[in-house]
Amino acid sequence: EEQPSTRNENDSKEENEVKPQGWRTAHIRKKQEWQNKLKYLRIGRKEVVEDKDKAEDSTMLAPFYDQNSLILKAQEQEAKASDVGNLIQVLNAVDVNSIPRASVVKQLAIAIEAGKMAKTMKEFAASSGSSSPGRDRGGLSLSAVKSMVLGEKEDKIGFDSRDEEKLVSLINAMFNVDGNFLVRMIVSDLESPTNRASFAKDLHVAPPSSFVVKLAEVIGSFTTPSRMALFWCRVVDELRRFWNEKKHIPWIPLDENPDLKSCLLHQWLQVINCCLGRKARCIAASEALDAVMRQASPANEKSDISEAMGSPVSLLYAKSNTGELILRLGIHHQVENLTMLETGEPVYAPITQEGPLLTEDLIKETEELVLRTGSMGAGCSQLLSDMQAFKAANPGCILEDFVRWHSPPDWTGNDTSSGDDSSPLRGQLSIRMQKEGNLWRELWETAKPLPAVKQTPLYDEDFAVEGILNSLEDIPPVDFFGQLFVSLVALGFVMAEPVVATNDDLSKLFFECKDYVVATCQGDAWTDKLDDLCQVYETVETMLVRPEKVLRSMKQTEESPSGGNETKRRFRRLSFIFRGKEGNKNRVPSETEQKSTEPSPRQSFSSLFDGKSSLFAKKPPRPAENGTLV
Repeated sequence: EEQPSTRNENDSKEENEVKPQGWRTAHIRKKQEWQNKLKYLRIGRKEVVEDKDKAEDSTMLAPFYDQNSLILKAQEQEAKASDVGNLIQVLNAVDVNSIPRASVVKQLAIAIEAGKMAKTMKEFAASSGSSSPGRDRGGLSLSAVKSMVLGEKEDKIGFDSRDEEKLVSLINAMFNVDGNFLVRMIVSDLESPTNRASFAKDLHVAPPSSFVVKLAEVIGSFTTPSRMALFWCRVVDELRRFWNEKKHIPWIPLDENPDLKSCLLHQWLQVINCCLGRKARCIAASEALDAVMRQASPANEKSDISEAMGSPVSLLYAKSNTGELILRLGIHHQVENLTMLETGEPVYAPITQEGPLLTEDLIKETEELVLRTGSMGAGCSQLLSDMQAFKAANPGCILEDFVRWHSPPDWTGNDTSSGDDSSPLRGQLSIRMQKEGNLWRELWETAKPLPAVKQTPLYDEDFAVEGILNSLEDIPPVDFFGQLFVSLVALGFVMAEPVVATNDDLSKLFFECKDYVVATCQGDAWTDKLDDLCQVYETVETMLVRPEKVLRSMKQTEESPSGGNETKRRFRRLSFIFRGKEGNKNRVPSETEQKSTEPSPRQSFSSLFDGKSSLFAKKPPRPAENGTLV
């Protein structure tokens, strides 16, 4: 009975004794020493904090830590330098008949998740390497966090100086329209081409052969979201250089209005190319007008105007109702079967200012402005500009001449079958044009004869392109990576369709996957289903690489008992795409799933994802029909 009492007294004495700072028990102290050693070995630091009684050991270990630091640093730099080089090799080796790899699609999905933390791509590129994992990654999926953590050190550093030459080479390959970089074989004579066009329209994506799709595959091949963002900044710099040097962006139509069925990135790049074409036409028109003015100047007249009328210069003059010859300015071509009502001179179509290039976002802004203010100023400006150009090209014209050329439905011709030619107009304006206070008449009275190239521009190409380039830098990461993600997925489906269409069973599953992608991506919250979309795409890739396993798994699912209607059975077949191998490991089952003893239909398809699915492991069958390299 006395022994416990004595032990308690001894314990209380030990507790009351003053311990030196940093004191630990022998066991904890030993454990702490090993933790410190492992820590410093891992990070390669030279400073080793040891107890005072181990000071001599630190002097012995310092050279080892110093050497280890240099080795680790060299290995990191070598790995970083080889990473971009390997990426270029993989991209250059892409088979023309292969769909984009599922791993690339997954990387874009990870970037979408990571991009939710930033407002602009510029901000994302600057801050993604220094963000706090605990503060910023709470809303990310496990796969996204895992990828970001594994590349955290690389993320903070970004690109190395050794990468510069390879990055320049990669960008040059992307902007070389004569090269074979990421060229794909797109089957052009599919039985239902309208379905493919509808698929791209429904998804609102870039065309399969466009610059945006190639950009998506390149950016998705980088290992971290930070590198993706940094590379995009370099691409924007290259786009700016192309604009300044008057070079067209490759893989984008040279001179077409924005395709509103495509994604906004593609529309913006279309505007840049279109502005280059417009500026070139404006310069040519201005030079032509200057040449006409010089040729018609008194210093160049070798004879009177009547003699000049017999030469090719006669096309530059029009006779007014007073008989005066007036120089035509800014003409484009003669309009067939149309003469001026008062003078009888032929009507020439003028070179007019081209209207604004409206992309999806600008159309929305314009609609909101009209609804808010009721103003139609842009339309009036265009109409006034056309009137001024028409007057310059057709001296002696009247409003009726302009209406007959610009808006034929607003001109009603008289019946001249009776031979009555007493009416000089032989027709009349529409009722709306004859109303008092008509806008067209008011604008016509204020319009002055002025060629389009001498007018105030209605659309400033330089200002528009500068705004687009700034928007490319400031686009929200979620929007940017989202457009790349969906465009790349669409390319995979477009290329896979003619291949799987030869097998009825595979084609049925393929179209179920396709319908799911369309239905999901048309929703507002489709970015919340990125894991499902990635699994769907990986399913399509597996159809091409290992079709026999897909067919075997489908057969197993069909043989399993299933109740309910056709819709439930269909999603039972598709259910494996909503939970991949990684999702099954990390996902916590619900109480209902834990209690259920019925085998999940997802498990019957798990064999599809047992190994890493690589499109280069086995080449998919080449399409039998003719295709087009894009």
